[in-house]
Amino acid sequence: MSLNIQPLADYVVAQAEEAKAKTASGLYLPENAQEKPKIAKVLSVGDKVSSVKTGDKIIYKGYSTTDVKVGAEDYILVKEEDILATVK
Repeated sequence: MSLNIQPLADYVVAQAEEAKAKTASGLYLPENAQEKPKIAKVLSVGDKVSSVKTGDKIIYKGYSTTDVKVGAEDYILVKEEDILATVK
């Protein structure tokens, strides 16, 4: 699969992790009760981004993204300043 989105300037294209449908104790959660994760995998970076690279996992601010759907895939666009940390 090739990504047809190239971010500009200080933006990052990422794909968010799926929300967990089951709790640690084994209870299943309805879709509207699942908390959206704030962790995503970086797929592409703009030319002014210096703190993350393609393949990194990031933690980002929850209300600062732009959601994009291309075909059947969902992506998010995040500004570099809204990335809080990388996950090792």
